[in-house]
Amino acid sequence: MVNGVPVNDMEWGGVYWSNWAGLSDVTRSMQVQRGLGASKVAAPSLGGSINIVTKSTDAKKGGSVSYGIGNDGYSKIGFAVSTGLTEKKWAITLLGSKTMGNGYIQGTEFESYSYFVNISKYINDFHQISFTAFAAPQWHNQRNNSDRLTIEEWQKQPLKYKYNASYGFDMNGQRKVSSYNVYNKPQISLNHFWTIDDNSSLSTALYMSIGNGGGYSGQAYDSNDRTKWYGSSSGIPNEAFRSADGTYDYGAIYELNAASEVGSKLVMSNSINKHLWYGALSTYNTRIGQNIDFYGGLDLRYYKGIHTNEIVDLYGGDFFIDKTSRPSLSTTDWQTKKLGVGDIVYRDYDGYVMSEGVFGQAEYNKDGLSAFAALSVSNTTYWRYDRFYYDKANARSENISFLGYSAKGGANYNINDNHNVFANIGIISRAPFFSGGAFLQSTTSNITNPNAVNEKAFSAELGYGFRSQYLTANVNVYRTNWLDKTLVRAINANSPESLVANMEGVNALHQGVELDFTAKPTRDLEITGMVSLGDWFWQNNASGYLYNRQGQPVDASGAIVEMLSANHAKVDVNLEGIRVGNSAQTTAALGANYQILKGFRLGLDANYFGRNYSNFNISSVGTSLAPATFAQPWMIPDAVTCDFFASYNFKLGDYNATLNGNIDNLFDSVYIVDATDGADHTWKTATVFYGFGRTWSVSLKLKF
Repeated sequence: MVNGVPVNDMEWGGVYWSNWAGLSDVTRSMQVQRGLGASKVAAPSLGGSINIVTKSTDAKKGGSVSYGIGNDGYSKIGFAVSTGLTEKKWAITLLGSKTMGNGYIQGTEFESYSYFVNISKYINDFHQISFTAFAAPQWHNQRNNSDRLTIEEWQKQPLKYKYNASYGFDMNGQRKVSSYNVYNKPQISLNHFWTIDDNSSLSTALYMSIGNGGGYSGQAYDSNDRTKWYGSSSGIPNEAFRSADGTYDYGAIYELNAASEVGSKLVMSNSINKHLWYGALSTYNTRIGQNIDFYGGLDLRYYKGIHTNEIVDLYGGDFFIDKTSRPSLSTTDWQTKKLGVGDIVYRDYDGYVMSEGVFGQAEYNKDGLSAFAALSVSNTTYWRYDRFYYDKANARSENISFLGYSAKGGANYNINDNHNVFANIGIISRAPFFSGGAFLQSTTSNITNPNAVNEKAFSAELGYGFRSQYLTANVNVYRTNWLDKTLVRAINANSPESLVANMEGVNALHQGVELDFTAKPTRDLEITGMVSLGDWFWQNNASGYLYNRQGQPVDASGAIVEMLSANHAKVDVNLEGIRVGNSAQTTAALGANYQILKGFRLGLDANYFGRNYSNFNISSVGTSLAPATFAQPWMIPDAVTCDFFASYNFKLGDYNATLNGNIDNLFDSVYIVDATDGADHTWKTATVFYGFGRTWSVSLKLKF
């Protein structure tokens, strides 16, 4: 959340942090709640919540300019300025910055801008209004997620772990990319704060978000050729389009298209993703008697996601015949329909989400006891409008609605000034996501999922805290059951026969113990640390319908069939007891920072990651669709990294200045950060990405 306004994507729940770059420069505070928190929205999170609160009428008069450099051509320049609260009770804060670089990974150049404006008016002791607008338009080249290599293949590359199998040039030496992203997501909000009396207040936010951008998606005349857009296949760099220097040979695509008698065999399209999001969030706070604080509110959201796919480059050909997706259309002229730049392939639909909810919480405080109870109810409705696979009469799907709720409670008791104990318990039932939940295949079909049910989670935790002048520490144990989760997994990933399984009813158990502490043995020395021991695994077997790369339902042979028909293939996946992957289940950290001179502070943080399992991989289900049975996925080797930082506050003429320096992965440790399990569940067949080696940055900020 930013200023209490939710920012998680309405269709699939994710957050791209690149959309919020620059907020750190205008952040007043960052509220982080782990586990069952008291977030003021109708559909809260179970794992945790982050709320970034930006500067408003509290901003001090002045500003700053900054400049930073770092490894691989990184540079950032920025400014921030604020009027402070003027005599007429106005406050204006502005921020702007530009960041650019070549990227640590080969061929991952990027450029981004960010801006922020807040105009606030302190009307009187009862009313304040605040207008905020911010965005971070950016573009970047990236490494394909499919370009993981086996450990053996990584060792063969001259650039080792910086290698990008998709990085390359055409026959004229022009840089070409197959994985490019550009996006801009400005968010605008108008907040009103009303102090009703000494005990009550009302906070209301009206907001809107306007997303616009997309990313490259290679298309092929023959679906079996689509993997040629990938730099690697099954953990090995594709040799068919490989230059002598090891880079990807985009010129070979031009040659392939030039020799074709059916137009371009391979073309590049842009997967466009736009959205319009409007919302209102209003919260009433009041005190009841001497010991009870209550808040309740209304959370309303309307979202329209616009998803299309346009050809942007024919790679030397005169036209493109869409043999993959257009045979599914009602038209029969796909074999002669010659498409060009700007024409639509694969998809052209709008996804709609409406949500209405109410929430409330009461908190009791007396002496050393603090207890709370919270409830929320929300209704989420989905529908889609498809201009590609349906005629106008059938373009709109039916509505599908889900009623969700949450109930949470907890208590903390301060035994004395040094010791406290706490406990929390809660259950959440939330609507399945639009993508892969409410619709079995949201990109190509209006058919709603007849088996869609709410995802549910039950969580409980028990903890102890200690506070003293020299030491602060917390320890807690937790147990969370995640029920009826939807999973989407590739089968035969990176191969021409690759399919997707959309699995329903998957359950997982997350349990463990956590410890964190901060020690201050002297005024100038601070020591921090944490240990987390988790036990996370999938609890049950699952089943899922199969789709091809284009999201079309298929039978066991991969032939396109009618969705949910008798021929629509379904695979059973034996998951019970399989470890949750790509998240270290044992983590630890130890850090220290010391002020060696006034204003000059040094620090070192060590981080440990262990028991990190690779993601399970449905390597093959065969034509018989026999259950896919797994052994325990390969466990990634343990890793330790150390990060160094230094900061110096000093006077530069009449200005206050701060010089910051960071060296991440100080000792250049080599470690695997991401892995997908292989056929024999060992390191030999797993495909992996390595973490960054040593990186550095230095920045100088002048304040006025």
